[in-house]
Amino acid sequence: MTSEEYSVFSVDEVSNIIKEVIERLIGNHAYQHDQVTRWTADIVDQILTELTNLGKRFKYIVQAVIVPKNGTGLHAASSCYWNDITDGSCTLRWENKYVHAVVSVFGLSI
Repeated sequence: MTSEEYSVFSVDEVSNIIKEVIERLIGNHAYQHDQVTRWTADIVDQILTELTNLGKRFKYIVQAVIVPKNGTGLHAASSCYWNDITDGSCTLRWENKYVHAVVSVFGLSI
């Protein structure tokens, strides 16, 4: 890994991790209110573990929202003051027939 690869936030790499984790944990499951707390906790924990295992010099913030796919809306926003060259973020919207999931990852270079 070059020093540039080591210090640049890769949106593609992070997107792939997010998608793989969500598909592994939720897959084709229907929305289950009693499972959402566990799903969101497992999603953020596993994404954080996989990001940390990349060995890059970043502090990460991972946020997940899961809602039933029933026509209700969800509006969210975030803003950061950081170094545009080294820091970055990635938000992935994922869905199956029953569930909408939105996961955001913020990577802050250290």
